[in-house]
Amino acid sequence: MSSPDTEELAIIPRPEDEPKTPEGGRFWRGLTGALAAGMAVLAVCVVAIASLCLFTGAPGPGLLMLIGHPVAAVVALLAQRVADSRNGHVAGYAGLLVVVSVSAALSLFWWS
Repeated sequence: MSSPDTEELAIIPRPEDEPKTPEGGRFWRGLTGALAAGMAVLAVCVVAIASLCLFTGAPGPGLLMLIGHPVAAVVALLAQRVADSRNGHVAGYAGLLVVVSVSAALSLFWWS
């Protein structure tokens, strides 16, 4: 039931020489993406709680936490962007940088 004004689109086959992402790479990128997004949410929450404590006069997170969380979030998000846009060892090392920055922030600020 096609009208004379429409035309069929050709399906372009996928080139055989295009690199395919292995399933392990997909899992790694998903894991590091979740860690980077979680760090960004945590940084926003820390800044929001600090501003709430500032207005209410309650003790809140210190200056080190207010600087450390956003810095760790920015590093993790930038590294995740590199991991998503590249392949091979560069993507793996960028994902490792995400894990290291999130682990450092969590162990320095929340382990006590």
